[in-house]
Amino acid sequence: MEKIFTDKLQVSAVQQALIKWYRTHHRELPWRETGDAYSIWISEIMLQQTQVETVKAYYHRFLEQLPTVHHLASAEPGQVMKLWEGLGYYSRARHLHAAAKIVSERHNGILPDSYEDLTALPGIGRYTAGAILSIAYGQSVPVLDGNVMRILTRIYHITDCIDRSATQTLLWRVAELHLNAVDPSEINQAMMELGALICRPQSPSCLCCPVQRCCGANALNLQTELPVRKPRKPVPHYNVTAGIIRDGAEILITLRPAKGLLGGLWEFPGGKLEAGETLEACLKREIREELSIDIAVGPKVLEIPHAYTHFKITLHVFEAQYLGGVIQCNAADAYRWVKSEVLESLAFPAADKKIIAYLTGDDN
Repeated sequence: MEKIFTDKLQVSAVQQALIKWYRTHHRELPWRETGDAYSIWISEIMLQQTQVETVKAYYHRFLEQLPTVHHLASAEPGQVMKLWEGLGYYSRARHLHAAAKIVSERHNGILPDSYEDLTALPGIGRYTAGAILSIAYGQSVPVLDGNVMRILTRIYHITDCIDRSATQTLLWRVAELHLNAVDPSEINQAMMELGALICRPQSPSCLCCPVQRCCGANALNLQTELPVRKPRKPVPHYNVTAGIIRDGAEILITLRPAKGLLGGLWEFPGGKLEAGETLEACLKREIREELSIDIAVGPKVLEIPHAYTHFKITLHVFEAQYLGGVIQCNAADAYRWVKSEVLESLAFPAADKKIIAYLTGDDN
């Protein structure tokens, strides 16, 4: 591996080939049309774990409503979550909102241009800081995301498991080498673009790759075997219940705790099935434990499969009737009784949106 740090000709060849390719073949994306650090920050947070085509509409809508750091900092949490609804990984939105308040109060609404100040903000790690500093401020700071790791392990035939901290350290050093004597914004974006368009995880387009001649993995026909990762554990599955709990014309919804999975979103209350329990008994127990009220469980009206990052669920949705008891938020941050027409104005998880579609007649 130390050859990587002495073979300057190979690094230079990769640099030049990448930049030449990028200038001709890069996609026209809205966040590439601005040098505004705030806009670039928003795009980088949205692009974490999310496809570019999905992000475009969210990016435009977010900036239309919250065009500056100060606008975001002063926004209500519900507005931020509603703008984020459907993007998933909702901790990103919560961290973004919290960071905006800090930037507004301590940095006069201007995103810091130092690595230390940026990484002190919620939700900004080493990669995001590098992207902002290189793209918005032109600083020679490397980036290393999944795309860049894949490219570097293939070009330089790095066969160590990328989940190891020593391999991560090596890859950051290699990424930094490519910043020498070139525009850091251009080379970093070229790396990311190559990973998105050409050097894909499966079926990479090696014949179209501008750095094919420099690629050690391609020379050995090992490109699809890199990068090396730890074996994935089996994805667990859970059965979960949810109740459309009615009291006259109103339906009970609860606000998930700000910290944790889907934090800050509204939901139809319920919970996970325990061993030896029927779905109906599960829903009754969960509502009693979470809200201290009693319900009568009616028919099951929906069965919704849904996948999260590390597990899958089947959401079993029941009609239910509120029987009595004083609501206490034992496992929620808040509750509301609302009419069905109000539901679409609030931010809900993707699975619960299907319940709303059922209630509003938009489930076709």
